Amino acid sequence: MKRHEHFLALQLELKPGQKVLDIGCGIGGPLREIARFSSTSITGLNNNEYQLSRAKQLSGNTGLERTCHYVEPMQLKPLAMHHAYACYKEILRVLKPGGYFASYEWCMTEVFDPNNQEHQKIKEVIEFGDGLPDIRVTTKCLEALKQAGLILREKDLAIDSPVPWYFPLDTSHFSLSTFRLTSVGRFFTKSMVRVLEFVGLAPQGSVRVEGFLQKAAEGLVEGGKKEIFTPMYFLLARKPGSGDR
Repeated sequence: MKRHEHFLALQLELKPGQKVLDIGCGIGGPLREIARFSSTSITGLNNNEYQLSRAKQLSGNTGLERTCHYVEPMQLKPLAMHHAYACYKEILRVLKPGGYFASYEWCMTEVFDPNNQEHQKIKEVIEFGDGLPDIRVTTKCLEALKQAGLILREKDLAIDSPVPWYFPLDTSHFSLSTFRLTSVGRFFTKSMVRVLEFVGLAPQGSVRVEGFLQKAAEGLVEGGKKEIFTPMYFLLARKPGSGDR
């Protein structure tokens, strides 16, 4: 099942009047996608002030400001910890009995061998370049969520994808979308960012961050090609309701 089909499946289960919490909503893309096809009230939770302001602007541009709301975590800080699997229990805690929790996780696959130095190097590059904590294996991710709630569905959507998920990052084939990742494209990108940072149009440290992201892209492509990493591990869980046996 494709990613958008999973969103559609969730939308069909939503009923008018229900409330949805999007944890780590970024600029609210999936949030607005669900809001377009449902009559639910959706709240996006994020600890990045810029992303929240951008999300509010985009919701206003699409006429969804009445159903899409955005807040900073405050007392719900554990919920804002990206890829912190220990927070599953906290997520299920705030759900009403019978409520659903869906997630896409960045995981190492079962092909990943922790004793393989090359595999470990790729994992470290992804973590360092994208600013992530220890990336768990899919089985560990599933095990953690099983302890917190009732698993309804789990699947690595990258397996059935007709186009490799890392294709836009792969410089082994030429296209306009991958030109910026080639050696020539990187030179122009870094030069442009350096100029923007120098004149004050980009914040200090932008060149350094650009370097991290470029390195991370290399790790993502290698991890995808070797099938040891997936950014598309889908989980759907349900908090047991009072009427469950």
